[in-house]
Amino acid sequence: MDEKFIRSIKVDWNRISKSSYLRKIPSIHSINNLDFNSKITFFVGENGTGKSTLLESIALAYGFNPEGGSRNFNFSTKDTHSELYQAINIVRGTSKPKSEFFLRAESFYNVASKVDDYSEGDYTSYGGKSLHEQSHGESFLALIQNRFTANGLYILDEPEAALSPQRQLTLLILLYNYAKKGSQFIIASHSPILLGMPESSILSFDDGKIREIKYEETESYKITELFINNKELLLNNLLDND
Repeated sequence: MDEKFIRSIKVDWNRISKSSYLRKIPSIHSINNLDFNSKITFFVGENGTGKSTLLESIALAYGFNPEGGSRNFNFSTKDTHSELYQAINIVRGTSKPKSEFFLRAESFYNVASKVDDYSEGDYTSYGGKSLHEQSHGESFLALIQNRFTANGLYILDEPEAALSPQRQLTLLILLYNYAKKGSQFIIASHSPILLGMPESSILSFDDGKIREIKYEETESYKITELFINNKELLLNNLLDND
């Protein structure tokens, strides 16, 4: 049974103020309903197209702390989230996840600090030591390897930010195996490595609407391919080296 913990979302625009900047983001304003058809769903698009805004709002509507963590994390260093989450209704699956986590690159330091507070010296679920005692990339992977489980729900915002290409491959393997064991992931990403995930769905926020695209249609793939195959010509054109 390919059950999703989040089957779809519905947006009630009557709950968003008429003057809200959200109405000026075409891809966001185009949403009334959005279905999740795969265990792993990627949000892709240029900066400013709304993918992280929607991802964050889904996490908040589900009950996560804005800066990340499990649903038991309750702290705030600075509130910057939009009002969109107040208008989102989540259509849940029939079963509940065994584990849940919202992981975002930009506020990971704050989450790691709260892990220190909450763990009281017991870091079993985080690799055996404080996340602050590891490099950024090591702590990211330690959390995912030790805190994530089968049959979990995980919302990730640009998890590749802390990882080398080799570690991104490690992350791809981890996420794929968790998904095979019943976990669901919703991920905002620019990584041409992670976006190559088999059996995933890719939702593009470009061109003013949200639509499913193929891996080879993503800008991350096309630009990376162009750079690798035409590096000298591309650099000469970009840098105007005569």
